[in-house]
Amino acid sequence: MPHTAFNSSDEIFDFLMGYVNVEKGQKTEFKLDRMRWLAEKLGNPHKGRLTIHVAGSKGKGSVATMCACIAKESGYRTGLYTSPHILRWKERIALAGEQMPESILIAAAEEVIPLVDGAGPADFPGSELPTYFELTTLIAFCAFRLAGCAVQVIEVGLGGRLDSTNIVDPDISVITPIELEHTQYLGDTIAQIAGEKAGIIKQGKPVCISPQKDEAFAVFKKTAAERNSPFFSLPETIEIRNCQIGTGGTDCSLFPSEGSPLAVRSALTGQGVQVHSPMPGKVQSQNMALATLACIMTMPEVSREAIRKGLAAATLPARFELLRNDPLIIADGAHTPASVAATIETLESIVPGEKTLLFGCAIDKKYQELVSLLAHHFSSIIVTRPGSFKQSNPDEVFVAFRTLGAPAELIPDTQQAIVKAIAVASARRSMLLVTGSFYLCAEVKLLLGS
Repeated sequence: MPHTAFNSSDEIFDFLMGYVNVEKGQKTEFKLDRMRWLAEKLGNPHKGRLTIHVAGSKGKGSVATMCACIAKESGYRTGLYTSPHILRWKERIALAGEQMPESILIAAAEEVIPLVDGAGPADFPGSELPTYFELTTLIAFCAFRLAGCAVQVIEVGLGGRLDSTNIVDPDISVITPIELEHTQYLGDTIAQIAGEKAGIIKQGKPVCISPQKDEAFAVFKKTAAERNSPFFSLPETIEIRNCQIGTGGTDCSLFPSEGSPLAVRSALTGQGVQVHSPMPGKVQSQNMALATLACIMTMPEVSREAIRKGLAAATLPARFELLRNDPLIIADGAHTPASVAATIETLESIVPGEKTLLFGCAIDKKYQELVSLLAHHFSSIIVTRPGSFKQSNPDEVFVAFRTLGAPAELIPDTQQAIVKAIAVASARRSMLLVTGSFYLCAEVKLLLGS
């Protein structure tokens, strides 16, 4: 699809949607030769700045955002690349704490798009066109170069080893908890998936990891040893104390552990540091600790104040996000068993009383497990499609709820389901949880104008 010139980031998104998009369930072969070839043509825009690379099954977007905000508070102009977006494509390519100017996004796209515009598969290595995600990633790198970023925090899209972002040579690799996810691409055991995530660990460069299942921990420890990468893990380096969770967020104290490296002991001192995240959930205390560890190990001059201010400023949409107070509406994009379990734990601990659920998930999610976790916590459940972007099977999800005796109703039309769910919550004077998909959360945010 030829273009003349872009006038907005929305026009860039429309153009990119003409390419294969794995997020929509379209198929491609994962490899890095096209990315390296295109990056070379662009003057390797991914190089030349301090880089933090973040992978994992859950929490990686939160950790990436926290790292970027701490870097910003430490005085660095910082680029942040995350996915998926909730409302608009430009959310993926940001400056820490603020939007990337449209002019820079357009200029970055105008660097990248001429390499592919009008070209055919035979013009690229492997005789395949670049994908939507590859082109978006390249635009991000060009935008960070144009914006004069000294630091970039890059969230992995899928897996790690063959993810489009893995052309970077990071100053530190960061890995959040591993779950069984995207098994059609990454393998069907924790060890196999950890092996794919471990692909971001680079020769001689440090790696920080969250608490992990034993199988995953063993893979990361072994990979780090093979690549001579200094290995730092929680809670061996930072200890979390006094965690308190409320609708206003998560508070805790971070202390150096007995085996902490000198940099951590110097930054946190014996008194530790009191931190706050506006995102509620026990997992956010762990995310804060991991982001703090990663920043200390890459920016030794980072201050306690920069840590505090950065973590307090880090927000992400649809991460236990409070959308409205009357009725209370919370949106959380949890879509794996562990993340849904964490959402339920947070909900039960801070929101008393009756609860209504609006649920929809993509066809590739473990809906039977998600349904069994959710079924008995809500007095009213509405099942729908998570928008039209991804394939889904609301009929089967509805049957799974009813089989467990849950008070479920099926409304396949997403807009109708949202309106009904809000009406039910209002009439019953209950709160409403929207979960199962970031895409469903996006539809609710659009309807509410939030």
